[in-house]
Amino acid sequence: MKKVLFLALIVGLLLSCEDEREKQNGTIPDNWEAIELQAKGETVSMMMWQGDPFINAYMQNYVVPKVQERYGIKLELLNGQGNQIVTALMGELEASKDESEIDMMWINGETFYQLRQIEALYGPFVDQFPNSAFIDFNNPFIGVDFQQKTEGYECPWGNVQLAIVYNSVQVPNPPQTMEELEAFVMEHPGVFTIGNDFTGMTLLKSWLSALSGSKDGLNGPFDETKYEELSMQLWDYLNRVKPYFWKEGATFPSSVAQMHQLYANGELWFTMSNNDGEVDNKVAQGLFLESSRAYVFATGTIQNSHYLGIPVHSAHKEAAMVVINFMISQEAQLEKMNPEVWGDGTVLSMEKVSTEWKGKFENIPQRKYAPKRSEIREKAIMEPDPQYMIRLSADFRRYVIEGE
Repeated sequence: MKKVLFLALIVGLLLSCEDEREKQNGTIPDNWEAIELQAKGETVSMMMWQGDPFINAYMQNYVVPKVQERYGIKLELLNGQGNQIVTALMGELEASKDESEIDMMWINGETFYQLRQIEALYGPFVDQFPNSAFIDFNNPFIGVDFQQKTEGYECPWGNVQLAIVYNSVQVPNPPQTMEELEAFVMEHPGVFTIGNDFTGMTLLKSWLSALSGSKDGLNGPFDETKYEELSMQLWDYLNRVKPYFWKEGATFPSSVAQMHQLYANGELWFTMSNNDGEVDNKVAQGLFLESSRAYVFATGTIQNSHYLGIPVHSAHKEAAMVVINFMISQEAQLEKMNPEVWGDGTVLSMEKVSTEWKGKFENIPQRKYAPKRSEIREKAIMEPDPQYMIRLSADFRRYVIEGE
């Protein structure tokens, strides 16, 4: 009897140690109900870009109260994007911190690539979500991020395409190609520019693709020879037209928010957005005139998706997963897609959602100032390898801003 009790004690201690090791290693239950149970009462810190009041309102006034009410999770929003996220997580890894100060973040492309390089992302986790069954993973613009397989290390959240916004009173027939734009700015100097930011670099990628002669011209791994040839053509073009840009090309806006403000006060006749539907909510805000319209160049523009990731050392992975699962739900995606709320494209497949929800998506208020997505989809260019973005950002400064 004593031997049996002793063996039982040993087994209990071993199981206890195993549970503790699993807890320390961040093992997540494979049962969704258990994940939700562990998430209850947790606080989740989400780092995201907070440069748009409609996006901020969607998160703060819709997502935050919903996850608190339904799951007992307190969602705190932190301001930060791109390099700020990479720098923060890299610093934590170098300091050997056991727990990250970030539990989830809004990422894509270059940021995803860099975080995978330093093994800062937890995963794979997406297959565990009940709502992942509705995601359109077969769509290459959703299932692939900057030519990278996501492999469950980030969850698709929204899908957008770069659009040019213009004042239709001042510009009744906007330029459709790089050649037409060159002729336009020479005739109307000072009313067009590009931003030295993510949105501006996205336009440069679109133009690099146009110079290749095909929407598929930049697909595949980064090609040094191709980049050198095409980028030299791009810098020649920009240096030729920049004297006719805003401020004669002596300076470039540092953010899309600055571009929007310059457009709103009439200094610029054009601005641009990575969200093809943003013009509608900017008119609704009263920032843009009702004469504003959006379009896509005839040669196409980049379409991409944005994603949600979880740091490998997040102390609240279960709670972060519950929040993300809600954010990709039919309900949350419908609310986000409404142009009067955000106008962000959904990552859900209308072939996978229920008949009831499909009807709701089809009855979303129509855009008034942005083109229909069905009209611009054929002009969509896939995001190229992250190295194109990295090189373009550095070389734009070197060859255009600094003028080497």
